[in-house]
Amino acid sequence: MYALTRLGRAVVTAGAALVLATGLATSAQATTGHFSYASESGEALGFDDPDDGECYLLVSGALRAENGTHAKATFYAEQGDCESAVVGSPLPPGMARSFQGGTIPRSVRFG
Repeated sequence: MYALTRLGRAVVTAGAALVLATGLATSAQATTGHFSYASESGEALGFDDPDDGECYLLVSGALRAENGTHAKATFYAEQGDCESAVVGSPLPPGMARSFQGGTIPRSVRFG
């Protein structure tokens, strides 16, 4: 009888741990696809599957960007600061844009 009680407690404890681990865990949603850009220094840069809502630094700014992800990309004027002034309108998935002759974005956020 005592063995059944111990087994029952172990099952309840394991179940509670599982609920806490899966119920409270928040995982970032990834945007799938590749984002690429040409920096002011002429480098071809980019990254794959960025997290939605995360602010990404555009090293040396972006003269041209290509959004090969499935989410819109919003560009910002300051480095690593997706709260600064927005540069242009959001770039839809599968589209490209040149920023030459205007404000060059230094950060981007997806979602």
